Amino acid sequence: MSQQGYVATPPYSQAQPGMGGYQGGFGSGLAQPLYGHYGGPPQAFTPPPTAGMMKSPVSSAAGMPPPPVSSQFNANVQQNGAHSQRYPAPAAASASYGGPPQSPYNSMASPGPPPAQQLTNQMSAMNLGNYGPMQSPPPPTSSVGQQSFQMSPPPAMGQPQMLTGQRSSHMSPQMSLPQSPLASMPMTGQPIASPQMAGPPMGNPQMSGPPMGNPQMAGPPMGNMGGPFHGTPPLGPGGFQQPGPGAAGPQGYQQGGQFGGHMPGPQPGMPGAFPGAPAAMAGPPQKKLDPDSIPSITQVIEDDKVKHGGQVLSTNIRGQVPPLVTTDFTVQDQGNASPRFMRCTTYTLPCTADLAKQCQVPLASIIKPFASLPKNETPLYVVNHGETGPIRCNRCKAYMCPYMQFIDGGRRYQCGFCNCVNEVPVFYFQHLDHMGRRVDFYERPELSLGSYEFVATMDYCKNNKPPNPPAYIFMIDVSYNNIKSGLVKVICNELKSLLEKLPREQGAESSAIKVGFVTYNKVLHFYNVKSSLAQPQMMVVSDTAEMFVPLLDGFLVNYHDSRAVIYNLLDQIPDMFADTNESETVFAPVIQAGVEAFKAAECSGKLFIFHSSMPTAEAPGKLKNRDDKKLVNTEKEKTLFQPHKGVYEQLSKDCVAQGCCVDLFIFPSQYVDLATMADVPSHTGGSTYMYNNFQVETDGEHFLRDLRKDVQKSVGFDAVMRVRTSTGFRATDFFGAIHMNNTTDIEMAAVDCDKAVTVEFKHDDALSEETGAFIQCALLYTTINGQRRLRIHNLSLNCSSQLLELYKSCETDSLINFFAKSAYRAMLTQPLKNVRDILVNQTAHMLACYRKNCASPSAASQLILPDAMKVFPVYINSLMKTAPLMGSSDLSTDDRAHQRLSVQAMGVEDTQLLLYPHLIPLHNMDVSSEALPASVRCSEERLTDSGMFLLENGHSMFLWLGQASPPDLIQSLFNVPSLAHLQGHMCALPELDNPLSKKVRSIISGLLEKRPNSMKLQVVRQKDKPEMLFRQFLVEDKGLHGSSSYMDFLCYVHREIRQLLT
Repeated sequence: MSQQGYVATPPYSQAQPGMGGYQGGFGSGLAQPLYGHYGGPPQAFTPPPTAGMMKSPVSSAAGMPPPPVSSQFNANVQQNGAHSQRYPAPAAASASYGGPPQSPYNSMASPGPPPAQQLTNQMSAMNLGNYGPMQSPPPPTSSVGQQSFQMSPPPAMGQPQMLTGQRSSHMSPQMSLPQSPLASMPMTGQPIASPQMAGPPMGNPQMSGPPMGNPQMAGPPMGNMGGPFHGTPPLGPGGFQQPGPGAAGPQGYQQGGQFGGHMPGPQPGMPGAFPGAPAAMAGPPQKKLDPDSIPSITQVIEDDKVKHGGQVLSTNIRGQVPPLVTTDFTVQDQGNASPRFMRCTTYTLPCTADLAKQCQVPLASIIKPFASLPKNETPLYVVNHGETGPIRCNRCKAYMCPYMQFIDGGRRYQCGFCNCVNEVPVFYFQHLDHMGRRVDFYERPELSLGSYEFVATMDYCKNNKPPNPPAYIFMIDVSYNNIKSGLVKVICNELKSLLEKLPREQGAESSAIKVGFVTYNKVLHFYNVKSSLAQPQMMVVSDTAEMFVPLLDGFLVNYHDSRAVIYNLLDQIPDMFADTNESETVFAPVIQAGVEAFKAAECSGKLFIFHSSMPTAEAPGKLKNRDDKKLVNTEKEKTLFQPHKGVYEQLSKDCVAQGCCVDLFIFPSQYVDLATMADVPSHTGGSTYMYNNFQVETDGEHFLRDLRKDVQKSVGFDAVMRVRTSTGFRATDFFGAIHMNNTTDIEMAAVDCDKAVTVEFKHDDALSEETGAFIQCALLYTTINGQRRLRIHNLSLNCSSQLLELYKSCETDSLINFFAKSAYRAMLTQPLKNVRDILVNQTAHMLACYRKNCASPSAASQLILPDAMKVFPVYINSLMKTAPLMGSSDLSTDDRAHQRLSVQAMGVEDTQLLLYPHLIPLHNMDVSSEALPASVRCSEERLTDSGMFLLENGHSMFLWLGQASPPDLIQSLFNVPSLAHLQGHMCALPELDNPLSKKVRSIISGLLEKRPNSMKLQVVRQKDKPEMLFRQFLVEDKGLHGSSSYMDFLCYVHREIRQLLT
């Protein structure tokens, strides 16, 4: 996104110079709701020194309620927004900035330059805050993006607005900057207080966007365009402003700038207020604000695609902000790790801890060490230094990388992380060129690339001996439920073909992975499938308290050698247990058996467990139903998500120690205490897949897609990761499907291409702008064919003592990944209400700090958002509506626990899609085009009765059909004459030979291919009961369980920001 603030879409963005935010020093210090880390001691927010700071911990004192609000916005008053259209600059634009004031009204009411007129019409149509239609001469508001309501005129309003985002302090009014077309409207040099502001400051919807109101915003300052107001109008009763001298209209008249005003006086609680907020402000009912006027994620994504799509990103620039995760681009590694491996919440760290504390922007990196690379990018080079192993700094143990500085003619090097000077080993010596660079710079990946691998020596192996190739054990619950549903038969049939596709090293003919099979109910059955046997042999272990593996030879085998015996076994299992009545199962002993098998074989590997019910049989790890809906929304709700300690906690440690990763496929028909059952997978680098009320006909294919992906994905075993940083800051907190035995080693029994670890950093000293900051992630793991390797990813960031730089290089998608993980972790120790309050408070805090230190001064009533974070409120609001954070007794505890655990291991692209689903219109697309139709905003207002939309978020997929869908559309897709003939519960589209059917099926299969998880297609008709499920994914609307819409939330956050700034 551009650093500039919002420009492209007029209505939003950062402030321009003379308008939009407070300049440092403008206005009093912030009010002090205290914030602290989740659970940490509260810290007071001290007003920042000047512009510059940045992150703080997750924020908000643990339980502080949001500061009291003075008034509330009305739901419908929202203002501002991002329009996608750009308005041409009015002719008048040529008037110079310091020119004579224009007549106050010309900007809006008079015919004026047409563009202005256009805006005007737009505004009048919106009729935002005004009391009546917009005829009365508005105060000089601007015609264009006045985004917000101004309250007191900022001192230097007349300045040209710089493209947002920049903090210009005072430019003289004469200076004119090049602006976006809109922006070039003339503003006069006098400070204007536009009456329009009259409304309470609060609500300004304006909020939404960049300062919208500020003209500066995107456009010209509109509202201020013209008039000669002087000084700020006095506050009227109640803190509203009275219109200034030139203002027209009755007192208190609210202007409806483009983005709508606020409402005057208090209203009895309007519906839609943000939960927990005081009743809304009063006033005549307002017309609804145009949702297009607030920042839109789909617009931000499209703009980024236009700017960076299809381009090559060279990673040779320190602190470079990459394109968004939603954009397709190609990476050329030139010294920093690809954003596919590492992304950061900001690419410019604040120089000091004080700045970080002041702005509260979390400093974190999301690392996906095994990320898949597209075919057109070079796989990582493997460096082999033979017996000596990788070259490392003697003091901090960082690995040789592009940040090491060679000195003394190449005989020594200075570590970029700890500054220690090390001798260069004789075999590694090389002369330096005239630039001080080694002559072999480009021949050595570790000197010129951001990511590469080293072959590890015996010192990096357990017991100093080379590891054996890993093994996969398939453990199938053969209790009554799984046999009756047909699941066991489906699994056995699929494994016959799936085992042919086990992952293998590039170039290898077959996979080195060994396989083993166990079935179980309340006892375990191990199978000897040695290649020399004619028939498989079963051995039963009924003593589940002391689990052991009854055979060594013949349990873990090479699939190709034993294929005939394995086929035989897979054919027999469904028949062997066909008449079972055993419905009780064990669970912990099953995992224990896997660990013991790997121990005996001296290898690492994965357990694939297919399980159906809560383990109630007498055995270690037996569970009982503890689901209690009465705990929802109480202090004790957190206990529902806390796993049982004891057996499972010890199991996780045993698994990690042995390199045993657990992938759980669970098929529950009622509560199974997933918080406990999925605990081991979530600490061993594993995944949990859940299929409620599984039926082979409707869910079989969905499950098999997950199983195929899971078995075939590229993976490293028995992994340990360490994140090193240069001096001044360090890694302090880690989120992921990981186990931490100490404060630095991130242990994962396995790590696959979809797993990400989010690492938070804190200052322990000042950072220097000159040298920047370096991060090195080193992952030690065992490859699929049993080789020990080190995978190194390096990233360099900028440092700045200007907060503006930090905000300009923020990445919203990474920030929301961090907030989702930290909120979901905090749920285990705090009431949900506190967790939600912390999210809102920290959001307001980050934005208030920007407003205070980085934006140009402007009326308090304007909401000013940094360009790189303009859609951050949409994501935070969506996060607060997710099942784990919604205290509602209608939601299944297991579903909530499942989502909570899944998110911990997600990368940036997965959390982005989960929190803002794709909504794709299919009814009007070009069937001959290869491209996917552009997504629309996730709101009911985008749906049309005659339309057909596909919605997907990486976990769920819906095909929504409007009630007036044309019969030919229905015929082409479903081969039935009309919507009424459609059968319920379709989970796949019929294969029909027509262009529409082919195109829609190819879009769906393309999305299924691309996402880490399979999604079950659900076809829903408008107004049918199942449509409720679909609607909860329209995240910009009000939620089913009383959560607020994006607009209401934006107003609420704006009010919180104003509280902080007063």
